[in-house]
Amino acid sequence: MTKAIKLLTALPQTQRERLMELAQEVSFAEDSRIFEAGGTADRFWVIRSGAVSLDQRVTPQQRVTVGSLGAGDLLGWSWLFPPYQWDFGAEAFSAVRAYEFDAAAVLALCVEDPLLGLSLVRIVAEILAHRLELTRGKLMEHYSLHRPV
Repeated sequence: MTKAIKLLTALPQTQRERLMELAQEVSFAEDSRIFEAGGTADRFWVIRSGAVSLDQRVTPQQRVTVGSLGAGDLLGWSWLFPPYQWDFGAEAFSAVRAYEFDAAAVLALCVEDPLLGLSLVRIVAEILAHRLELTRGKLMEHYSLHRPV
């Protein structure tokens, strides 16, 4: 299994510095909802400390955790792709400190600096591929544990 890719450390220093000029420090209390599936994806975060659970609603009363994120991880990628709506929900599993980025400002920076834009899209794609690989492994593990003999 490949190691998780961290957005800020994967960017070259000059590109990271340009992106960080747009960062705002935010925090979320334990158990607070950060966003809901279907909501407008107009920002993203890089977690500085704490843990976030990604979830999917399976019934009106029940959510299933589909992933968890920690320090250095990218929270939110739906801001890059139409229809710009969250695919999952996110909740602070513990107190969270993060850098928040406004999607419109980042996209404008990517137009101004196409190399930064290309780097950012490639890194987000690598992050998504890694998460897909982890999910596939979990599904295979679940299948092998629950398959009829």
